[in-house]
Amino acid sequence: MIHTSVIGVMANSPLVELSRVCAALHLQGRILAKLDYLLPGFSKKDRAARSIIEAARADGTLAPGQTVVELTSGNMGTGLAIVCGVLGHPFVAVMSAGNSVERARMMRALGAEVVIVPQSPGGKPGEVSGADLALVEDAAQRLTAERGAFRADQFGHKGNPDAHESGTAPEIWAQSNGEITAFCDFAGSGGTLGGAARFFARHSVRCFAVEPDDARALAEGSVRCPDHPIQGGGYAMPDLAHLREAPIAGHLAVTGGQARDHARLLARAEGIFAGYSSGANLAAATELLRGSERGGCVAIVMCDSGLKYLSTDLWE
Repeated sequence: MIHTSVIGVMANSPLVELSRVCAALHLQGRILAKLDYLLPGFSKKDRAARSIIEAARADGTLAPGQTVVELTSGNMGTGLAIVCGVLGHPFVAVMSAGNSVERARMMRALGAEVVIVPQSPGGKPGEVSGADLALVEDAAQRLTAERGAFRADQFGHKGNPDAHESGTAPEIWAQSNGEITAFCDFAGSGGTLGGAARFFARHSVRCFAVEPDDARALAEGSVRCPDHPIQGGGYAMPDLAHLREAPIAGHLAVTGGQARDHARLLARAEGIFAGYSSGANLAAATELLRGSERGGCVAIVMCDSGLKYLSTDLWE
């Protein structure tokens, strides 16, 4: 099949069984990994970017040639840079200085204007807190007004979870022949988890939210320490619109060290070169197989590529 643009291949990523990881960790059960890091923008956010822009063009909230603005850790911005570039919309990505430099460079290479927002006082390079994200949000709102732009709003636009309810989750279900018993995902905007949970609930698949160990805002509503290296999520936001009515079975917590170790294990044992949040998802899946889902089949998403972390401590 020949696609008319790269937008057409922002779906149908492979599903791979992590049998070597399960053997190395002596787990009873199976883990299936959805390789969304192989999508054109090297992350799962391609799906949401496509869905939001296509929906906005269809309902008229995004006019032909209108500028698009969005805050991003780099993944949503990369997806939007691709979609907007193909469809003829100037795109402005607004990103914290705490995110890895590879992300900004990739977005600029794809034609985006990238606005870097300094971190909040005490912020650490490589770690983006909720306070940092609030500064990025302020800048995104200002730029949207100044440019007369359409705000993609990944934290609020229904196109985000819709992409996963109609795409990611049904793909996993079909590829696994309906064998999965649980799904878990590291919460950023909550779009992947919220959308997937709506689909999976119809098939009695239990879905779990994954958060940083010291920032369990969704699970406990309290944050001991917002600092962690897992970029793209864990912002200590207790109320995510995409999860408000999502059928979530429970919450899991992982440390930055666990996410790092499991990302490295993915690379060594399975040849899957993915990032921090993918490692967090694997760490959470192993916890499930050692606990409530022992003997089951857990699906996770490989959220983004390890290439986006070469400047961080992930691959030291």
